[in-house]
Amino acid sequence: MKSKDILVSPLRRIDTEGGDVMHGLKTTDNGYQGFGEAYFSWVSHGSVKAWKCHSEMTMNLIVPVGRVKFVFQLEDINGVNEFRSEIIGVDRYMRISVPPGIWFGFKGMDSQNLILNLASIAHDPNEVKRLGLNDMDYIWR
Repeated sequence: MKSKDILVSPLRRIDTEGGDVMHGLKTTDNGYQGFGEAYFSWVSHGSVKAWKCHSEMTMNLIVPVGRVKFVFQLEDINGVNEFRSEIIGVDRYMRISVPPGIWFGFKGMDSQNLILNLASIAHDPNEVKRLGLNDMDYIWR
């Protein structure tokens, strides 16, 4: 998979009296590949959850609370592994759409960090591969 396969889309935030409305995903958005389930994951400050790769699921990742650094392991045009990182959250409100076949991990950057995954399929433990934190040559700073 290539870096261009990961789509980072700005999301609309509407100021309203009493609290903002924060858009997530519409069926007409790029990155939408169907709906399987939505789930939230808390990530503590400095905690790293890595590495996993889905064989079927397209993930649409949103961080409505805090900031999270996502790191994706990709191949360049010569077949050499490289890493791409994106930090999203309340100060950079975006959605990252990740197609199947990309290894990734993430790290909590603030005291409270919440990830929403709008997944294209329901969770299936048989369609995800996992590696240990130190199984990839990436230094989490």
